[in-house]
Amino acid sequence: MKDQWVLGTLGLVPKNLLSRAVGAAAHAPFPAPVRRLSVWAFARAYDIDVAEAELPLSAYATVGEFFTRRLRPGARSIDRRPGIAVSPADGRLLNCGRIDGGELIQAKGRRFSLAELLQNRHDAERFAGGCWATVYLSPRDYHRVHHPSEGEVVAARYLPGHLWPVNRAAVENIEDLFCVNERVTTYVQGPLGEVATIMVGATSVGHITLSYDPTLETNRGLAGGPRSYTPGHRVARGDELGTFHLGSTAIVLFANPKVQLEPLEEGQPMRLGQVIARLR
Repeated sequence: MKDQWVLGTLGLVPKNLLSRAVGAAAHAPFPAPVRRLSVWAFARAYDIDVAEAELPLSAYATVGEFFTRRLRPGARSIDRRPGIAVSPADGRLLNCGRIDGGELIQAKGRRFSLAELLQNRHDAERFAGGCWATVYLSPRDYHRVHHPSEGEVVAARYLPGHLWPVNRAAVENIEDLFCVNERVTTYVQGPLGEVATIMVGATSVGHITLSYDPTLETNRGLAGGPRSYTPGHRVARGDELGTFHLGSTAIVLFANPKVQLEPLEEGQPMRLGQVIARLR
C-alpha cells in the first residue's frame, strides 16, 4: 500500500523535468570540501566498493562523475570462449526466459509485449522464439553497460518516453513499465545471431549516452526514431556500449533460438562479464 501511494504521488510530478534537475545537481561544481564530502557520503550511503573504481574518490569532481565512474583495469573478467554471451552490467537479475507468444515477463503476474517494447512489429518478429534476460542496476552498482556479445552494431532506436522508477515497487505495479519509459535499443549482428541490448531510463536517470554514437543522448530534446550504421561499428564482447547517468535497467534479447540461457535465478546478483547464455 505504501509503495502504491508513493508511485501515485510520483505520478503527479513532472518526472522528465525532475530527472534533468537531479542530473544538474549531481554534476554541480560545488567547492572542493563540499564535493569531497558529497562523493564520500554517496559512496558510503550505498556501500559502494570504491576499490573497484578507476580513480580514487578524491579525483571525482562531482557525485555524477563518480556515479558514471569506470572500473579499474582487471576489476571484471570477460569470458572469451566462443559462442558465449555475458551479462552487460552489474546488478540483479530481474527475470529471464524464452520469448513466448511475443511477450516477456515484467514481474509475477505481469507480462508485456515485445513489439511495444521495441516499437516495431517486424523487429519483434525476428526475436520470436529467442530468449531474454533483464538486469536491474541499483544506485550502488557500476553504471556503464557493455556489449554482451561481439559483432557489428548495425542499428539503434531511441524512444523518448516517461521516466518512472524501475525499482521493485514500480516493476510490480506499473503496467507496461519498460514500454512507456524512455529507452534506447542497440542491435548487433554477430556469431550468436542478432542481439539487442535495451537501456531503459528511469526517474533521475533521464540521461543515457552511447559509446558508439556520441550524438545520441536521451532526455535532451532529440527526436526519437531509428538509426542505421553503414558500415557498422565493430565491437568486442565486453566493450563499453553506453552509460546510465543514474541507475536503471538493461534488457538483452537473443533472436537465435539456438542460444540458450544459463541456469539463472530471479534476484541473483549479476556481474559484468559472467556467462548468461551460450550457443548450443
